[in-house]
Amino acid sequence: MATEFVERKRWLFFGLPFTFTKYYVKENTLTIKSGFFKIVENDCYMYKIVDVELTTSLFERMFKLGTVVCHTGDTTHPRLTLVHIKNARAIKDFILETSEAARLKRRTINTLDISADAVDDLDGMLDS
Repeated sequence: MATEFVERKRWLFFGLPFTFTKYYVKENTLTIKSGFFKIVENDCYMYKIVDVELTTSLFERMFKLGTVVCHTGDTTHPRLTLVHIKNARAIKDFILETSEAARLKRRTINTLDISADAVDDLDGMLDS
């Protein structure tokens, strides 16, 4: 298994890499670096990635591309999207496996926010 992926966002047309966005997928972090005049880097630790989704449109499949969406517990970017990348399935699988390994290593758990602000009492009245 590769320990790092470096991929570039591509145009959907012919899958050409004429954009200024790069994705760095490592064992501990996922980094999105974009921009030309003003460069913006966005990092997310692997243990914060909760779920990974792969989507491929008809045109993406024609040019062997895919889009990987990472649902995270990160407060600044709860959804990181790696758009029109090659090796999308391998990258998705790598992120999924490494994020699970990172959570086990850090002994973190995922909990669901069920918004218990307004809970029904037994008498049917809402709590404030």
